[in-house]
Order: sequence, then C-alpha cells, then structure tokens
Amino acid sequence: MRLSNLADYAVVAMCAASRHCGGGRTSAAELAAETGLPVPTVQKLVSKLSSAGLLRSTRGAGGGLQLARPAAAITVADIVEAVEGPIALTACIEGAECSVAHDCSVKPHWPLVNEALRGALAAIPLTQLA
Repeated sequence: MRLSNLADYAVVAMCAASRHCGGGRTSAAELAAETGLPVPTVQKLVSKLSSAGLLRSTRGAGGGLQLARPAAAITVADIVEAVEGPIALTACIEGAECSVAHDCSVKPHWPLVNEALRGALAAIPLTQLA
C-alpha cells in the first residue's frame, strides 16, 4: 500500500500547521513556504482539511489557519481520510465492480484488514510526527 502524493502532502502540511499551535495562525502561503509544496496544492489541501474539520480558517485581520482541535487529537488516519476518503485496500469494499465477486471468499474478510490498517494509522497522533 502506498499513500497518494496528496495524502502524503496533507500529512506534511498538517505537521507544519501543528507547529503554529498555541493560538498562532498561519496561511496557506506560509505553509507552502515552510514545506516546499506548491501554493495551489496547499490551498487544495486546506480546503479538504477544513471540510474534514481538521483545520479552521478565520478571515480578516488577525485571521488565518489553525488546527481545529489539539494536535494530539488528530491522527494520521484522520488526515488520510480527509484527502482519500475511507481507508480501504480494495475497491470491492466500496461497491466497485469485480470480475470474481460471485466466487470471492476473501471479500467478507477485507473489512477486518481495513480496520486493522485504519487502527494502526489512528494510533499515530499528529504530535508524534511533528
């Protein structure tokens, strides 16, 4: 399994945002400068991460971006799911067509595998990475 570039960049951006904890705010441009990611990519990530309730954006003077909850309460699973959707190793779990679905004895077990993977990622708080 390999994370998409966008999911990887989301983890990098959230680590950078976590360094502004304690009331400090930052901007997408600052996060881009700190991480070396392109500004449009960071803006796209900010939108996804805000929609998922991981970042909070405040407009106006003194505004900017900050974590929506403490870094210790945000996990790698939260970040990956904000960008990629539910963690699933196979498409058949999401209802995609499969040529062997009628004979597949493994399909009923994939939720267990997916939950184990999600659990492993959920055990890693943002504070451990930042």
